[in-house]
Amino acid sequence: MEIFRRLLIIVSISVLLGIASCGDSDMMPLKVQLGTRSISKLPFLIAADQGLYEKYGLVIDWNMPAPDFEGGIRPTAGIITRISRRLDRMRGLYEWEPDILVDGLTPNIVKKMDRARFPHHVAIAGTDCLVRPHIIGAFGIKSVEELKGKRLGISARRDTTLGFAALVFAKRMGWDATLDISLKLNGRDIDALRGGLVDAMVANEIRAALAMKEGFPVLEDTQKWNVAVAGNSVMVPDGWLSDETNREKARRFLKATVEGLALFHQDRELALRVMAEWNGLVDPEIAAHAYDRGQWMQKKPYPCYEGIENTFEMYDSSEMRKYQPTDFYEDSLIRELDSSGFIDALYQTGDRAIQYDN
Repeated sequence: MEIFRRLLIIVSISVLLGIASCGDSDMMPLKVQLGTRSISKLPFLIAADQGLYEKYGLVIDWNMPAPDFEGGIRPTAGIITRISRRLDRMRGLYEWEPDILVDGLTPNIVKKMDRARFPHHVAIAGTDCLVRPHIIGAFGIKSVEELKGKRLGISARRDTTLGFAALVFAKRMGWDATLDISLKLNGRDIDALRGGLVDAMVANEIRAALAMKEGFPVLEDTQKWNVAVAGNSVMVPDGWLSDETNREKARRFLKATVEGLALFHQDRELALRVMAEWNGLVDPEIAAHAYDRGQWMQKKPYPCYEGIENTFEMYDSSEMRKYQPTDFYEDSLIRELDSSGFIDALYQTGDRAIQYDN
């Protein structure tokens, strides 16, 4: 009887799924994972907020971390997605693996080198190709030179963009990153500075703004270095685009994302509202700092070519030498969108048009 009952439920859900999806047969499901809620992810949240993924025919099943601040939105799955998940679980098939990963490419390349079972992802676009965190000191530290022999807080040494920035910093100072400075994992927050656990931290836009508001000294703005990194990128599994259905899903995703990126650059008030509603960032001073720092994001989000090359150089190893930088990007879709005029048209919309400078 239990087997019969489960079969009946499966059939019923399958019928419901068919009914739910027949209203718009052109809508395509896509599973997307957002690695963080950093400012480089904001164009994706703007696109979601403005319904752009639906506009281009996608039903997104999101997986993203909790908002950085209390009260931010965490999207819930729609009815079609919920029914699909339940059906797959009952069949014993459900394992949530993203079709598209939105996260740092440099960390993913490093993880691929370090971990035996880590999947191979390739970037089809990139919004974050420049080292740009601030180095914030504890009270009493007045210059970066004073950090020699001291503790620098980061998120992780190898597989994060903040760790990459710390290694670049040590190299620029002529220091040994092991003997001349201590890189302290999980030390990139104000509590670590307040508690004397680190002498300085490598901080992204929001953490840096929070620290500055409390009066902690800014020792270095790494954006002035003009050093390339393969930061936040739109990634897919290697070979995934060879399936024409997947390629069409990726094309639609890029269209919506590029439009969200254009809205970010052209509509400050919209971007600040989305930061407040989706990430709970309601402090106008912190939000304005984060938005202004985000202006580095390239308006034509090609993969971070130079950043990939720098990753190969920074993390040189026998394993890394088995690959080429071209093994970690596939730029045909973004080139198609660019050559068609789609991207340029987004910046020529009447009174909201802005000068394209990337």
